[in-house]
Amino acid sequence: MSVALLRIENLHTYYGRVHALKGVNVEVEEGAIATLIGANGAGKTTTLRTISGLIRPSEGRIEFGGQVINGMPAHRIVGEGISHAPEGRQVFTTLTVMENLNMGAYSLGGDREAIEENRERVFSLFPRLEERKNQLGGTLSGGEQQMLTIGRALMARPRLLMLDEPSLGLAPMLVKAIFETIREINARGVTVLLVEQNARAALKIAHQGYVLETGRVVLSGPAEELLRDERVRKAYLGEQ
Repeated sequence: MSVALLRIENLHTYYGRVHALKGVNVEVEEGAIATLIGANGAGKTTTLRTISGLIRPSEGRIEFGGQVINGMPAHRIVGEGISHAPEGRQVFTTLTVMENLNMGAYSLGGDREAIEENRERVFSLFPRLEERKNQLGGTLSGGEQQMLTIGRALMARPRLLMLDEPSLGLAPMLVKAIFETIREINARGVTVLLVEQNARAALKIAHQGYVLETGRVVLSGPAEELLRDERVRKAYLGEQ
């Protein structure tokens, strides 16, 4: 029987007076890729930000590895094994690729051996980053910055990697490469929670899917079933 690594129950989150999440329930099984799909403003990014401790929920429960984590500060949540690669690639533009990666390893303290090992793992996934390791983050192309954002999140050696819109603004060839990399990361034993506007690509690599509309989960199930679901095809896959 598969075990939920992440369990979210009845999650309510506000942005000021705006009720952004209205009782969200999500389970992500250990070793799986789960995806959240939905229109802009559906609450996908808010869900990730609430899990990673950047926003405090007003109600509900977030359990990770059997431990309740809501209310924990964000740095503690990283220490528990959750890494978040945010939307918009947010690399440190005036730091080198190496320095950016090292920023992702702060939860490891000064364990040089572990940091070195993790960096080699990242370079094996993204050889381009090794080629560019002394370049400033701001001089990288959009695709390379996306690799760096994911690589930086992997430096903490997470059990759960949360990715927010990794394909946004990338050329089709790069989108394909990023999704193949997500599959590879998962094959190496990392559980993935993916927020993605490219619903078809996300559902094709995911095991589980959740459809959010205005802060509520309106559909969920195995990703291949959602790909075939009439409502999903009309609303999110652009099919008539």
